[in-house]
Amino acid sequence: MKKLLVVIAGALLPFSGHSEVLSLDSCRALALKNNKQIQVADQAVKGAGYLKKSAFAAYLPGIDFTGGYTYNQHNIELLGEDAKLPTMSFNPATQQFQYNVLTSPDGTPIKDPATGSYIPTEVAVIPKEAMSYDIHNVFAGAFTLTQPIYMGGQIRALNDIAKYGEQMAESARNVAVQDVIYAVDEAYWLVVSLKEKEKLARSFEALMDSLCHSVNALYANGMATRSDILNVEVKLNEAKIATTKVINGVSLSRMALAQMCGLPIDDNFTLADENGISVTSAPQTYQYSMDEVFGRRQDLEVLRKSINLLEGKERLALSTMLPKIAAVGAYSFSNPNVIHGFEKRFGGGFSVGAALTIPLWHWGGNYHQYSAAKSATLSQRLLLQDMEEKVELQVKQARYKYDEAYKTLEMTRTNMQKADENLRQAQLAYKEGVLTIDDVTGAYTAWLQAHSEEVDAEIGVYLCNVYLNKVLGLMPY
Repeated sequence: MKKLLVVIAGALLPFSGHSEVLSLDSCRALALKNNKQIQVADQAVKGAGYLKKSAFAAYLPGIDFTGGYTYNQHNIELLGEDAKLPTMSFNPATQQFQYNVLTSPDGTPIKDPATGSYIPTEVAVIPKEAMSYDIHNVFAGAFTLTQPIYMGGQIRALNDIAKYGEQMAESARNVAVQDVIYAVDEAYWLVVSLKEKEKLARSFEALMDSLCHSVNALYANGMATRSDILNVEVKLNEAKIATTKVINGVSLSRMALAQMCGLPIDDNFTLADENGISVTSAPQTYQYSMDEVFGRRQDLEVLRKSINLLEGKERLALSTMLPKIAAVGAYSFSNPNVIHGFEKRFGGGFSVGAALTIPLWHWGGNYHQYSAAKSATLSQRLLLQDMEEKVELQVKQARYKYDEAYKTLEMTRTNMQKADENLRQAQLAYKEGVLTIDDVTGAYTAWLQAHSEEVDAEIGVYLCNVYLNKVLGLMPY
């Protein structure tokens, strides 16, 4: 009966040319290629990789250049006027140098009454211009090299944070991939389900149309009433309305799948399973341990990497309380320069040294930051434990739903066989006048419902299998 009705439905379907046939794997591949959320996650992974390289660069010496220019309004004049300096001569008698000063006939030095200082007989003159320097335009620069020696574990902590940040971004991308695959599978099987129901709706409409003609023939021979005709025509109109709704549902669900796959929503394609589905395999026996499930689940991996990252932040906060040592080398130059006098040209030289910083007292600020980082890590560990408990419950529920889906499929197939037989018996009984037209239309409706439930059960098996693989961490990413 079912094969016959499928043939009838196929004959009623309008011919349409399809540009391509997409399998479930093809839809997955298209979605993974075109999904914007995955592209965002890819960029996050790429950015985390750059941060990792940036953190590693902190181990290496840094080279910087600093340059500057200054314009000064005034020059430097160290003397307000010419300087006159007293001179000294060597006295062989005393074997010492003595100032050349004015003396009286008896040899006593004479002082200036106005200033009270001795009066020199000879002076050395330093002109005012000799101690004036042109600093109107000053150019200066320096090349500096800094090599960290010990930063209190700060650099290592930054590298660990960057490493786990990259791994966390990769796990987050894997979660996004699995979510997309699961959503595509749901959309794919929804289209297949509605397509099967479209076939059923068309078959049911054809059967009701055939019944309507039969009742009209019986009415013409006086074997049926006008009420029977009206009853069947109402059922036929309901069948047509149901067919229209399911056709619209197929179109809308196909558009949703096309959008997920990155295709134009009006793209003309068919699915590989539209021609018919049938679950023939028995339920799979999944052997697993929760530790293995926890290890495979990418959402839990995100939490685990975030814990590692927060531990790195703990060490980073601790490093603010530890001493830091760095070696520094520089080449500095300026114009004018004072290396060999005051010269109006560039000149410079090298210098090396070391820098030591020891935190002494910050009113507990650094320690409180460290405590806050430890608290954040503990919170994330508790969150991971809570998520593992929920995952364990999720796995058990998914397993029960998976087994229940197969049992439901078996019962719906039994009901479908009974509905087929009930329809056949009702048709025979009506022809013999044993049943009324209400009984016959009821049998038709029960047949449609049984076949529809069988389609839902078959699709439910596929979806439950996909969901179970998802919660067990077995879905590809």
